[in-house]
Amino acid sequence: MVSALYAVLGALLLIKFSFDVVRLRMLYRVSYGDGGFSELQSAIRVHGNAVEYIPVALILLLFMEMNGAETWMVHVCGLLLIAGRLMHYYGFHNRLFRWRRSGMSATWSALVLMVLANLWYMPWELVFSFH
Repeated sequence: MVSALYAVLGALLLIKFSFDVVRLRMLYRVSYGDGGFSELQSAIRVHGNAVEYIPVALILLLFMEMNGAETWMVHVCGLLLIAGRLMHYYGFHNRLFRWRRSGMSATWSALVLMVLANLWYMPWELVFSFH
């Protein structure tokens, strides 16, 4: 399954973002919240934003593949998702709004494409079957 590649990449991103938060919490000696440190605030939001988008996107990607979407479509959506998350991270980390905006646009585009592909490839005869 091609989607497994993007699940692994998404998990690696979540692990990296989580380690960033833990490292900064240890550096600033903050157990709860952000302690007023902007660097920690940013790391928390980067991680939180990834947690909000990556899981649902990976579910859509997996269903898309299982429903029979072309392999190239799975790759396009998976690459767009991962690129979007990396661009968002880069923009947030370096305070570059254009990169953040582009990253979110790529993420949303991937989500919309996956929703449309799932609707297209959905086995409708099974959905409306009463057997």
